[in-house]
Amino acid sequence: MPASLWRRRHRLAQSSPRISKQLQQLHPTDIDNLYDQLAGRLAANTHHLGHSVFNACLNAAKRKGLLLSNPMERCEKIPSPVEADHGLVLDRDQIAALVQDFKDSALHPIIALAAYTGARRNEILALRWTDLDPAAKTLRIERSLEETPGAEGWQRRFKEPKRAKHKRTIQIDDALMQLLLSVRERHQRLIAGVPDGIAVDLSLIRLPEGALMFPSFFRREFDLTQPRDGSGLSKLFERRARKMFPGICFHDLRGSHETALLDAGVPVHVVAARCGHDAAVLLRSYAKRTKKADTSAAAVIAAMSKGVL
Repeated sequence: MPASLWRRRHRLAQSSPRISKQLQQLHPTDIDNLYDQLAGRLAANTHHLGHSVFNACLNAAKRKGLLLSNPMERCEKIPSPVEADHGLVLDRDQIAALVQDFKDSALHPIIALAAYTGARRNEILALRWTDLDPAAKTLRIERSLEETPGAEGWQRRFKEPKRAKHKRTIQIDDALMQLLLSVRERHQRLIAGVPDGIAVDLSLIRLPEGALMFPSFFRREFDLTQPRDGSGLSKLFERRARKMFPGICFHDLRGSHETALLDAGVPVHVVAARCGHDAAVLLRSYAKRTKKADTSAAAVIAAMSKGVL
C-alpha cells in the first residue's frame, strides 16, 4: 500500500467516532449522526474514502444475508467526491528551466528522467541498470518501489505493476541516454575504486546483480542494490523546486510530461502507452489540466471557416 494512502487510512481510523450498535440495528440516522461528527474533522477526500469503505462493507453484509438492506441507501448526508487536484502543469520552457536548475544537484538525473519520460517516482527508484539498453536507446519499466510501515521503520521492497499496461519499454533521446550512462560510469568507478579523470576500460567493471540506477547512499555499507527513500526524495525536490514554482510536487513532472506531449499533437494512445496510463483517464485529466488544446481547436476552426463566414 502506498505510504500516503496508509497515512490517510490511519488518520481516518484515529479520528473517527465509533458506532456501538449491532449490525442489524444500524439505522440511516446513525450514519447521518456519524457524518455530522466527522464534518470538519477530516479532509473532504478522506471523509469520502471512509464513506466508500463503509458502504462497501455494508453492501457485502447485505450480499451475505446479514442485512436485509443497506442503511447507507437511505442516508441524507453522504459526502460528495471531491474533484481531484491535477497539480501544477509546466510548459516545455518551464520544464527545461526546472531541469536546468537541478544541474548542480545529485537529483539532476532523477528529475530529468521524470520530466522527459513521465515515469512515476517509485518506478524510477526501482530501475536497474539491466533495464537500460544503450544500443536500442530504450528503457524498460517493469517494477515499482513499495514503502510500507513496519516495526523498525519504513520497509521497502520491489513489486510487480498493478496493471499490465504499467509494464512498458520506452524510447529515450540521446541526451538523456548520455546522462544515464554518465551515472552508470560513476557507479562503475565507485565499485572499482577508480577516481574521476583516470583512464580505464569501464567495460571490464561489472556492477552487482540487481544494481539500481538511483540507490540509497545514506547507509553505513556501500550497496548499489538498496533503494532510496521515496518520500525523502520528494521533500528534497520540493524544497528546491518550489523556489521557482511554488506548490509544485514531484508527481507534477509526470503530468507536465503528458500534457507537453499531448499539446504537441502526439496521439493520446501513444502518450498513454509511454506513461503506463489508461487513455480514457489520461484524456479526462488532460482536459482539466490545460486550455491550450481548446486554443488549438479554435485556431483549426478559424482556418476552416476563413472566407466562408
